[in-house]
Amino acid sequence: MTDQAVDTNGPAGPAGTAETKEPPDVTPPQFFGRERELKALQEDVAGAGLDTLAGRKAARARVLLIAGRPGSGRSALASELARRLAEPGDYPDGVFQVALTEPGGERVPTERTARALLDLLSVAAPPGAHEDELSEMVREAFAVRRSLILLDDAVDAEQVDPLLPDNPDCLVVATSTGPLTGIPGVRPCTLGGLDAGSAVQLLARTIGQVRITVDPRTAEALAEECGGQPAALTLVAGWLAARPGASVADVTGRLRDQPDDPEQPSGDRPLARAFRLVHASLPPAAAGILRLLALAPAGLADAHTASALAGCSVSAARTTLDDFVRLGLLRTNSAALPQYELPGCLAPLVRAALEERERPAEIQLARARMLERTVRRLQACRAVTDPEDSPARRRLAGLPRSLRFPHPEAAAAWLRTREPALLAAARTAVRDGDLDTLARRLVAALVRALAVHRGTEEAAPVLYGLHGLVLDVAERRDLPREKAAALLNLADLDARTGRTREALARYRAALDAGRAAKDLYATGRAMESAGGAHAELGDFSRASDWYGRALAQRLTQGERADAARLYGRLGAVHTYAGRYGEALRDWRAAASGHRRLGDLPAQARALSEAARVQEYAGRPQESLHTCREAVELARKAGDLRLQAALELRLADTLDRLGDPAAARLHRTTADRLLGED
Repeated sequence: MTDQAVDTNGPAGPAGTAETKEPPDVTPPQFFGRERELKALQEDVAGAGLDTLAGRKAARARVLLIAGRPGSGRSALASELARRLAEPGDYPDGVFQVALTEPGGERVPTERTARALLDLLSVAAPPGAHEDELSEMVREAFAVRRSLILLDDAVDAEQVDPLLPDNPDCLVVATSTGPLTGIPGVRPCTLGGLDAGSAVQLLARTIGQVRITVDPRTAEALAEECGGQPAALTLVAGWLAARPGASVADVTGRLRDQPDDPEQPSGDRPLARAFRLVHASLPPAAAGILRLLALAPAGLADAHTASALAGCSVSAARTTLDDFVRLGLLRTNSAALPQYELPGCLAPLVRAALEERERPAEIQLARARMLERTVRRLQACRAVTDPEDSPARRRLAGLPRSLRFPHPEAAAAWLRTREPALLAAARTAVRDGDLDTLARRLVAALVRALAVHRGTEEAAPVLYGLHGLVLDVAERRDLPREKAAALLNLADLDARTGRTREALARYRAALDAGRAAKDLYATGRAMESAGGAHAELGDFSRASDWYGRALAQRLTQGERADAARLYGRLGAVHTYAGRYGEALRDWRAAASGHRRLGDLPAQARALSEAARVQEYAGRPQESLHTCREAVELARKAGDLRLQAALELRLADTLDRLGDPAAARLHRTTADRLLGED
């Protein structure tokens, strides 16, 4: 929940007058005031820590805390401090920033913040890793770095402590509303309002010096009325900038006339009054869009999000969002792909206005429109990667132009920029539980888009979380088919990252769900995968039992290709277990199945494995004959690489039989085949 910053980008012109569809210009930020606080914080960094004073070597990174109310500019102060500390090169390995609170006020789980830091460090985190494992990876990554870590908007010490590096060369700067009790040696800096000079300077930057010069006393009174809060001053300045004929005295009087909420803490009232002033001055349509932005996932919106929420055109939504930036209600941080952010200090006020002014049915309808638009954009994002004449591209051509992407690179850039908001939308939709059908479609579309643009391996950590969301919906709605699919996907990722026992438990649960759904594919897949998990654990008896069950189902269904593959898996586990007679029988059954299917390379591989088993069983002549049969099949198939591998195996067998001359001939043949390949 990032505060409205002191170093805010001021309005570029009067609200409502912009004709361009481009985002407002983003000018370099300027920082006002807080010099005393900055000096104290920098002295704390340079000063000796408590461990040093006690004669001990510091074991962990030092923690500086900037505490203040939402809207006090604590995040901006932390960023400015980080910038000044990093400039001399004291932290050559970089500055890393993550938020610990959602715009809606919910705390971000440590698992997600740890993953975010690892992503910034370009450290691959395994999908499905637990919070403790990820926290340990963060500490290990920073143990060899000299970095500055900015943890924004911490709720309590329990969020900060797992992320603290065991490295005194690192520095952690945290922001919070109050103290972080429980972290030893934390150095707090508590913020009040800006001093009068800095507050007036902030106003002048937005509205110009003239209106300040003609009435400097009133400007100081306005700053005092705003409590010196940068967020409140920014909103008031935006209101004045949109009204060139209004004076500082006008807005000061209007601000004083705004009613206070007696249940609200006195320190929060200046920002609430400033927001009510700006909100009340908006045209009804614009005010409605602003209120609906409380539904924007992760507080991030683009023109399509606002368009869907309000039911207006994309161009009208973009113009309104740009006006909000000029009023200080939103920030934008991307010129190439405009994305607008609702400041965290304003999010509770916008949400309260939404709940006060809009009916629940209208809110639900707006949320449904937003999710439906998001699904269509994701479908377009994936479809643009298909061939021109594919059914997906033909369907894509029927979408409105504003929903389409000109080329795959544009779609990938959009997906990369919007990924945090898309993931937040999926989590929120599943958590709410009122729009489960749309939530399922959204998750499915997001999985497909990520897989095609990033690849399943790279996107695996994100996909793991999405499959978990599918499982939540399936269990809540009692959808056994979807439950089985989600469990299989999660189990596959568990198995791939070495959590074999967890994978096995999920395969068993997927089998139960598949049986409940009468889904033969899911049950067969679950039994086969359970066999693979037992084989990985070295329990070959259970592995052969599960493979046998899966094989029986495949044979009953007449699925000959799957049956041939399962015969091979049975042959492999019997080989590992030393049951060579059963292994040879299964490999020959696999070869026979592939022969009936006309798959010569697969038949050759199966016969090659049968030859290996015969050699293990002490039957070298039979092994030689079978291996020659496999080589001939590979030659007929025209698979030079497979033929070369089998020639080498044949050479090894001849060496063991005491015929080195023949072995050399086969090795020469293998070298020639590889050269031709």
